[in-house]
Amino acid sequence: MTQTAADRFRSRHVRHEVKVRDLPEAPRSHWRIIGPGVIAAGVGLASGEFILFPYIASQVGLVFLWAAAVGLITQWFLNMEIERYTLATGETALTGFSRTWRHWGLVFAILTYFANLWPGWATSSATMLTYIFGGEPRWIAIGMLAVIGVTLTLAPVIYTVLERVEFLKVGLVILFIVIAVIFAVTSDAWSSLGHDVVRPEFPTELGFALMLSALVFAGAGGGQNLVQSNWIRDKGFGMGAYVPRLVSPITGKEEAAPDSTGFVFEDNDANLARWKQWWKLANKEQLYTFVLITIVTITLMSLLSYSTVFGVPGLANGVGFLEVEGERLKELVGEWFGVLFWAIGAISLFAAAMGIVDYTSRLAADVLKVSYLRRVSESRIYFALVWGLVLIGVLVLVGGFDQPLVLLVISACVGGLMMFLYSGLLLLVNRKFLPERVRPRGIRVIALIWGVLLFGVFSVLTIKEQGAKLLDWLG
Repeated sequence: MTQTAADRFRSRHVRHEVKVRDLPEAPRSHWRIIGPGVIAAGVGLASGEFILFPYIASQVGLVFLWAAAVGLITQWFLNMEIERYTLATGETALTGFSRTWRHWGLVFAILTYFANLWPGWATSSATMLTYIFGGEPRWIAIGMLAVIGVTLTLAPVIYTVLERVEFLKVGLVILFIVIAVIFAVTSDAWSSLGHDVVRPEFPTELGFALMLSALVFAGAGGGQNLVQSNWIRDKGFGMGAYVPRLVSPITGKEEAAPDSTGFVFEDNDANLARWKQWWKLANKEQLYTFVLITIVTITLMSLLSYSTVFGVPGLANGVGFLEVEGERLKELVGEWFGVLFWAIGAISLFAAAMGIVDYTSRLAADVLKVSYLRRVSESRIYFALVWGLVLIGVLVLVGGFDQPLVLLVISACVGGLMMFLYSGLLLLVNRKFLPERVRPRGIRVIALIWGVLLFGVFSVLTIKEQGAKLLDWLG
């Protein structure tokens, strides 16, 4: 008996009907699909681009920039396999994982939620504002969390407001970088870039975990990669065009939910021709936005750091590093430039905080709706999770708690462990459930195997190192 597309796609772990529909036509204009990659770059332009890689450049020069390229290309392949599943089915990658074991989605949702419980980005953004205006970072951060909660609650279509915020952020960061290249990046920095690129190093004197974190999480990492499914679905990519978007339960008009979790198309020539167009456009969108924006930002912010604070002793790998760099920029360029640096940094970290609250809640809402709370609106689940994160953050800040070591350990270990697991799961679900001519092959399969090996080694080393620190703290 011939197996149909729907038969292949069914799973006893996700008990929903599967609809067979034709793949929609891809848009002719590339501009219509730009967005998810910009959001990914915008959310990712946070500690790595503003703190981690510039800090490394301040300590050892530009010899480690190669790691950003390796990390970003690895993530591009991962993001495209996440997008492959959603383009072909309209489901998120987490739902695909749940088709192999019902609770896989819940595992990833819980790990992502706990990794992002601490309001670190909002606190860092608030701290940078105090460099300009003074004040108490704690209360500014509480105000920022409230603004994030209200914005995500009142936006009629959540994806649209997030896209606008991240487009604005990326535009401001690029504008700042252009000004920095003109006024602050020195000829010595450019010379060093050309010299160091051809003699890359792995400067373990800064700590193995720090180096591996920079390599693995350049651009995004952890749960942020998984949410590409949700963002491209709300943008209407591929079979995602058949799935309703997340809207505000207050100001938005909720679309009727389909009576299935996903869709599948028959593997015929017409659908395959449309698939090739979608796949080509999606790859270009990620490459020309997420990868390009991130690598340019990391490189030029590292050049700025090298030009200003290279060799300065006692620099901290944290937001305090940005205070020192800003003061140095005031001395070298002028008062206005140091203030501009802090202002752009504060906006960047605030936008990252909004993106993190969104994707953390979005991932969990999708999982809960599909596998556990089928009768509840996904939008209402999403907003309950958003305000849960906001309120936890407010309670932490009002209580005046410092970030406990256990949360630092969770954040350090969870991201790499998640990427190790879903690199393997992506290979499984994309080879098992997708139409024959749509499945990953060749270099794409090799890239997923590379992801399993890279993130597996990273996870073991990080858990070993951070676990030792946790045991010392408990002892």
